Amino acid sequence: MFDFLIVGAGFAGCTLANCIATNLNRRVLLIDVRNHIGGNAYDSYNPDGVLVHNYGAHIFHTNSKKVIDYLSQFTQWRVYQHQVLAAVDGDLYPIPLNLNTINKLYALNLSSQELQNFYAEVREKYDRIENSEQAVVGKVGRDLYEKFFKNYTHKQWELWPHELDASVCARIPVRTNRDNRYFGDKYQLMPLHGFTRMFEKMLAHPNIKVMLNTSFQEVESWLKFDHLIYTGPIDQFFSYKYGKLPYRSLRFEFQTHDQEYFQPVAVVNYPNEYDFTRIVESKHITGQKHHKTTTYYEYPQAEGDPYYPVPRPENRALFQQYKQEAEKLESVTFIGRLAQYQYYNMDQVVAAALSVFENRISKL
Repeated sequence: MFDFLIVGAGFAGCTLANCIATNLNRRVLLIDVRNHIGGNAYDSYNPDGVLVHNYGAHIFHTNSKKVIDYLSQFTQWRVYQHQVLAAVDGDLYPIPLNLNTINKLYALNLSSQELQNFYAEVREKYDRIENSEQAVVGKVGRDLYEKFFKNYTHKQWELWPHELDASVCARIPVRTNRDNRYFGDKYQLMPLHGFTRMFEKMLAHPNIKVMLNTSFQEVESWLKFDHLIYTGPIDQFFSYKYGKLPYRSLRFEFQTHDQEYFQPVAVVNYPNEYDFTRIVESKHITGQKHHKTTTYYEYPQAEGDPYYPVPRPENRALFQQYKQEAEKLESVTFIGRLAQYQYYNMDQVVAAALSVFENRISKL
């Protein structure tokens, strides 16, 4: 008999398992269909001894001191400020677009104020931003949209930007300074010994039992528990009764090189050439010292593990049908990217889990 069954050992599941075991002194069974904890943030050492992010680059960044303080119980940190370059017209340019990008691309010598004026001149004006194409063109104009955004977005989503909600590209920052960092958050840190080691410490409590290679469907008929916390796909929970929610997935092609580094930064985007969207080199991110390096090429695809909810009105309407079903179940808590059909950064998942614990789980 367990007090709580938690389905899914990613950030949401591990955070809630730890809070329940530590603060409520209640028994938790945490299950995951995969053969490891950590969800998509799982990292491991490959046969060459290089620490890799098995499901693509995961960069931790947040403005929340509460989230940092909570996770600092389980890890030390390494300062890491993420940089991304885009391969365009035979050269590499900083992303997000900034003063360095524009001056290099157009062989200019603009100041920050002059760049603001440049954007104002080239951007197209809309009374209302209705899709991702307008979200970008309305900021930086047609040429930059064509070079950096249009084809990358199509590779990522298999939809053109004008077919996607404005929210997809509206979150991409555009700068007028020389800040080459991808993120602007106050805390930009990586777990010193990797994400998996951090998750292991979160779950190292006698009240927590972990079962891997185990689906919810395998245990729901015979396992006794008081409350279910479900972080898996909400449509799967309800046996797809209203239809399947669409996701974009990723396929990774790993290559190890007999050299210290392969590229100048952790991520190089390829918006216009090739079928892959980007090449990731994890040693930049992890800070590992090793005479070899591993890169992974990311190929977006429709089938496979669910990564990104597809933000379109018809998909949100379908999710709302499942959400209404979920709200009828008092003994089940749905949380996380798959259960809420919402793209979350890692810190946002932790913050949501801490909030759910404080406001709901701790009162059960």
